Amino acid sequence: MKRTFWISTLAAALSAAVPLAQGQPQTPRPTFRSNTQLVSVDIIVRDGSGGIVRGLKAEDFEVTEDGKPVEIRSFGFEEIASKPQAIETAELLGGAQDKLAKETGTAAAPAPAAAAAADAPKPMTSEELAGRRLIVLLFDIASMQPEDVQRAVDSATGFVDKSMTPADMVAVATISSSLDVLSDFSSDRKTVGAALAKLGYTEGTATPPPTADTAATDEQQAADDTSSQDTSDMDMFNNDIRLRALKALAETLAPIEQKKSILYFSAGMQRSGEDNQVELRSAINAAVRSHVSIYPVDTRGLQAVVPGGDASRASGRGTQLFSGANVRSQFTQLTASQDTLGSLATDTGGRAFLDSNDFAPAFERVQRDMSAYYLIGYATTNLAKDGRFRTIKVRVKKPNMRIEARNGYYADRDFQHTARGDRATQLQDQLFSAIPATDLPVLVTSAYYRMAADRYFVPISVAVPGSAIPIPAEKDKDKMALDVLGFVRDEQGRPVGRLQQTITLPAGSVGTVAARQVLYTTAVELPPGHFDVKVVVRENTSGLMGSFEAPVVVPELKGAPLKVSAVTLSTQVQPAKDSKDNPLIRNGQQLLPNVTHIIGKDQRMLFYYEVYDPAGAAPDVRTSLAFYRGKVKVFETPVIERANIDDPQRKAAIFQLEVPAGALQPGFYTCQINVIDSVAAKFAFPRVVFLLR
Repeated sequence: MKRTFWISTLAAALSAAVPLAQGQPQTPRPTFRSNTQLVSVDIIVRDGSGGIVRGLKAEDFEVTEDGKPVEIRSFGFEEIASKPQAIETAELLGGAQDKLAKETGTAAAPAPAAAAAADAPKPMTSEELAGRRLIVLLFDIASMQPEDVQRAVDSATGFVDKSMTPADMVAVATISSSLDVLSDFSSDRKTVGAALAKLGYTEGTATPPPTADTAATDEQQAADDTSSQDTSDMDMFNNDIRLRALKALAETLAPIEQKKSILYFSAGMQRSGEDNQVELRSAINAAVRSHVSIYPVDTRGLQAVVPGGDASRASGRGTQLFSGANVRSQFTQLTASQDTLGSLATDTGGRAFLDSNDFAPAFERVQRDMSAYYLIGYATTNLAKDGRFRTIKVRVKKPNMRIEARNGYYADRDFQHTARGDRATQLQDQLFSAIPATDLPVLVTSAYYRMAADRYFVPISVAVPGSAIPIPAEKDKDKMALDVLGFVRDEQGRPVGRLQQTITLPAGSVGTVAARQVLYTTAVELPPGHFDVKVVVRENTSGLMGSFEAPVVVPELKGAPLKVSAVTLSTQVQPAKDSKDNPLIRNGQQLLPNVTHIIGKDQRMLFYYEVYDPAGAAPDVRTSLAFYRGKVKVFETPVIERANIDDPQRKAAIFQLEVPAGALQPGFYTCQINVIDSVAAKFAFPRVVFLLR
């Protein structure tokens, strides 16, 4: 039987229950201010004949940012020696795989075991690597077809055999579903060649794209095929992996204070509109700040655009062949797949090599660009974290000089300047991240109530203490809101439910929210089994986020001696419409679960639970509540007898007992719910622990 799963929003309220940290003053976060920020840029200066210009000083340069002159704070010239001291291996990329795995929540590829501890590469400093060209050969095998991979590997092998010098430190890495470093930096040709030998045409996994002359047919088929959306989503996910891999490599190389290069072999990257824009900007920012230039190489080589289609199929008929529509479509597809490669090159100071079957110029250009360059650092006073692009222009005061340098960088972006699309991506990334966010405390609980033999109503409650929510500025005091995003997964990791809501706090809540907690409740319907729920909450003024992950167990009550639901402890109710699908709504009142199980002396305690399938034509179910401090029973309610079924459809006897908290002394308590089926002579004793303050 096919099972269906659904989610419905039940409530979102400011709970008057005792908060997680009631009465605790809000500790201001320390802030560190500075009126300058250092920006560095590497510059190649050539004369009219294309030769490197040496001997320039800091006063020979003029640097502007967004048209405003800036002060040069540091200056240096780096030139690669022809015969440096031999260094076989250097361990620099060891953390890149782990960094990408943590960001994407995937397992890192296992690193090859070292042959011997003495031969293992060791991390090296900038001083030890001075005078070296650090080059990463990165193969995007997931985007390339088998013949593309083979062409790229053959060209790289030719470079290693014929053009690699002792000054070149080369690393080899691949991107598929994860980042795999085949060989860390090495100046030994045999080591690099052995890593390249592991690659070949068998590594290519991409499928050929459809020809443009079938576009109309494909579009018609896509209109009736829901898998087209899944394919688009998968392409966007794969592009995120590629861009994050570039970011992880750049950030790993950041501590080495010299220019680095990544030769990125790819078969293009299809993007649509703003898809992957956040990841692209992050990858470029990381590369720029780490002095990493990216040189993309389109491994598809020179591609012919044939109006009638290639020889793999018959040509079109009629006037369609001469309309030019097919040719325009092919050009559009090709250009779109190369746009991202061009952006990666232009914005990081590299160069894209497109539409060429000869990849040798890419290696020559990398060696030439890294042979001699100036490194300039300047102080920018524009500290606005608006995420905008800052244009950098460098000029040499001497005549007939040609400058090669990156044209700018993206400023940092704080939450206030983050676009709506970026905020949604940020929340989604945190949901799937293996590293929990802890800036905002979050607590999640669940319960279960039987709806049918194989179907249970599972309420999920999310609580955030108001004392942890930053007080917004005066202009934003009536715009306090929390974004909630989460999912429920089964034991195989398949999603069976989704939580998504923006909770807008009522106007005027600034003065009272610190003494309360924000409570959001929703629900899913699940079969018996083991699940887990993960929820991410973000405060929409400061951008602080918190996450919580917890198991959700829905027991199989068929074999239980006495079938009893979960026990919900509540301290307040709110008006709600009657709902036959929500057991916690009865007679126009909805019970709000007390997530923290912290009770105030002036509150009332409501215990809600259900007993299913009581025995006999005339049921006799008896229940009471016993309160214990340690092993001592300090209070017990009178016994309540139920001789009827409250919900015939679910075969449930429903109990809602109220106990005034003032009847007990402050302290930790265990409430034992005594349930006895007198007809069947069976019993159950579920328990609830709480703190009375």
